[in-house]
Amino acid sequence: MMTARPPAAVKVDFNADDQSVVAIQGLSNRTTGRALMPDDPVRIASISKLFVSLGVMRLAEQGLLQLDGDISDYLGWSLRHPGYPNVPITLRHLLSHQSGLRDGINYALPMDARLQDELQNPKAWDNDHQPGQYFAYANLNFPVVAAVMEAATGKRFDQIMKNELFDPLALDACFNWTMCSDKKITSAVTLYRTNGEVARDDLRGVREACSVVPTRKGNCDLQFYELGGTGSIFSPQGGLRISAKDLAKVGQIFLRNDGSFLSTQSITTMTSPAWQYDGTNGESEDGYFCAYGLAVHILAAPGRPASCKDDPFGDGEIRFGHSGEAYALKSGLWINPVRGQGTAFYRTQVPENDPSGHCIYFCE
Repeated sequence: MMTARPPAAVKVDFNADDQSVVAIQGLSNRTTGRALMPDDPVRIASISKLFVSLGVMRLAEQGLLQLDGDISDYLGWSLRHPGYPNVPITLRHLLSHQSGLRDGINYALPMDARLQDELQNPKAWDNDHQPGQYFAYANLNFPVVAAVMEAATGKRFDQIMKNELFDPLALDACFNWTMCSDKKITSAVTLYRTNGEVARDDLRGVREACSVVPTRKGNCDLQFYELGGTGSIFSPQGGLRISAKDLAKVGQIFLRNDGSFLSTQSITTMTSPAWQYDGTNGESEDGYFCAYGLAVHILAAPGRPASCKDDPFGDGEIRFGHSGEAYALKSGLWINPVRGQGTAFYRTQVPENDPSGHCIYFCE
């Protein structure tokens, strides 16, 4: 009888100075039979958003971006909520999911799409709340953030992230495989669904012919990409490929908070609530979201309503970080600043209706 193969899964615990692989199992690819290693890169899903925020803060510290400036000034065209045309939309609104944007349209826009046109669609907006006053988690915010970053710097989003994050932190990571090394391509983790079908990234050592969201006609040539026009082709909302060990390395930055990568003020800005649930001012998703910073989910924040269910560790201690969920993977990067400890993990082949919900903890 054939033995069932365990899903690929890894968990790395860390403090400010050290990290330890405390659990690992499965294969990075079933066809090759390669055992999963803790430095193998995987599509980590929405933890990607936290990395985008780190990139924004780096550019803000250089004076290239302002968190509370009108993003229209960067884009070169007026981006406004159709119901509130006099209210500027800011990077703080976008990063904290308070912009008014909703995932009512496709956020994986093709290379030849233009945000200026796509965001004319009323389905992209919440008609009932003006920017800055209501939280609703929406992936669509992050292609807009990426477009702003490109417009402000004159560089592609994937290159910005490499220059501002991956190289300074010695991370062999990338968005949509465009900037990862050949070594990382060889060790890519394939995502499988619960029935064993490939969900994503069956590379087996070979780079994808097209690592971005192509044009409507399937063209992947980046010479046709307009900086600041689309923002979605590198999947800033969830397309980061990174290992569990490198996730932990980024968590250590928050624990050290020594000003070597970002100022302590920038770290505080990211990890302090830009929004906190009061029972009426946002979509908490049944108590899962109750406090949120700049692409940083805050758990067990003081003063939250009793209806909040955002303490999965069960100890009442505040944590911050982000979870991820896509293509049958669930992931997490969580930091406990009081204890000076954190954990980074992912698991594949998680059932779509898994009772662990967003799987903030390491799923068993």
